[in-house]
Amino acid sequence: MLKKILSISGRPGLYKLISYGKNMLLVEAIADGKRFPVHSRERVMSLGDISMFTTDDDIPLSQVLEKVGKKFDNKAIDAKAYTTPEQLHEFFGSVLENWDEDRVHNSDIKKVIAWYNILIGAGITDFTAKDEEEEAKPEEHAEEKKD
Repeated sequence: MLKKILSISGRPGLYKLISYGKNMLLVEAIADGKRFPVHSRERVMSLGDISMFTTDDDIPLSQVLEKVGKKFDNKAIDAKAYTTPEQLHEFFGSVLENWDEDRVHNSDIKKVIAWYNILIGAGITDFTAKDEEEEAKPEEHAEEKKD
């Protein structure tokens, strides 16, 4: 699911990938549904490709969002409750015990909270990383199981 959700540098919010062409993407803002092109010169990052630093191996953002969802029962977080660095660190430590405090910045934690709230507001509560082929062709897999 998160592979088609995009963050665009310099633009607030999250965007859903609608289609793509030679030198551009067509995206739709999750917040208001407005569609517009994004050109190749803009920095675009898929949420499915983002991971968070931990003291062990890096953990995919999908797993971090799953943990936040479990902690808050898939309800929006009051971002105003986490404004100081101490509050942000306490929040993130309660979600991800072994996060790397040296490499995860306060702005990264604020983004996780903001992105989580945007996704929850759009009704997206399943953050698990699914195989691209499974998402694209569910009816084909259903036919294979019948045989």
